[in-house]
Amino acid sequence: MFFVLPAVILFGLFFTYPLLASLWQSFFTTRGGVSTFVGLDQYARLFSDPLIGKSLTTAGILLVVQVPLMMCLAVGLAYLLNQNWLRFTSGFRVIHFLPAVTTLVAYSVVFRVLLATDGGAVNQVIGLVGIAPIDWLNNETWARVALIASITWRWTGYNMVIILAGLQAIPAELYEAARIDGAGRWAIFTKIVIPQLRPVLLFTGITSTIGALQLFDENFILTGGGPSDATLTPVLYLYKVGFRQFDFGYASAIAWLLVVLTAIISIVQFRLTREKS
Repeated sequence: MFFVLPAVILFGLFFTYPLLASLWQSFFTTRGGVSTFVGLDQYARLFSDPLIGKSLTTAGILLVVQVPLMMCLAVGLAYLLNQNWLRFTSGFRVIHFLPAVTTLVAYSVVFRVLLATDGGAVNQVIGLVGIAPIDWLNNETWARVALIASITWRWTGYNMVIILAGLQAIPAELYEAARIDGAGRWAIFTKIVIPQLRPVLLFTGITSTIGALQLFDENFILTGGGPSDATLTPVLYLYKVGFRQFDFGYASAIAWLLVVLTAIISIVQFRLTREKS
């Protein structure tokens, strides 16, 4: 207990106390420097706030489109890098993992420059094949596409490395037995690889889901939540409410809404995976 005590103190000061303080703060509103207890009014306000709906819509799009896309790419790349016939696998792993060690702000700024309407490298490249410049960051649809592309670029390699570790932990005897029984590549992939990877896929799926719900840096730098709040996420909205409008009570309520949603989605993912196993 003596050796654990420093970690417990730090955990209590920087996690438990802020967590409970934010819950307590969500029951108050502050006006003119005076805090007033309002009960559940801040939570009732969530249901009538249209920007909450928009931010959750953006988060839903990320969960439905970006997370499955990224997971499929990560599984495919990991499976490819796990093949014995492939050479220079270490170099490929490093190349694919490099985006994960790039700072969030740095790569978001780079994507903002690349996707600039006038003079951006992406529009210059597509212009070579006769495609008109796309207003990536100022059009609602294309802004979402740009956001999904940037997140997928950064986190695919990270998930790939984790999945690759799971692939390398699968006993070789399973592959040999399947080949003896006449199983093809697709049968081996669906009947052996995916079931054996289920715990790893559960972990990467839950962490990716949490990351999508907590997205802030990319859309804050790329679009600022625009255009017309098309890329507004719950955490970015929380930031605007708390640190621009200084309504910390309502911001705390948004934070706890996010906590509840994250917990529900994670539990559902865990139960679905557990039932299949």
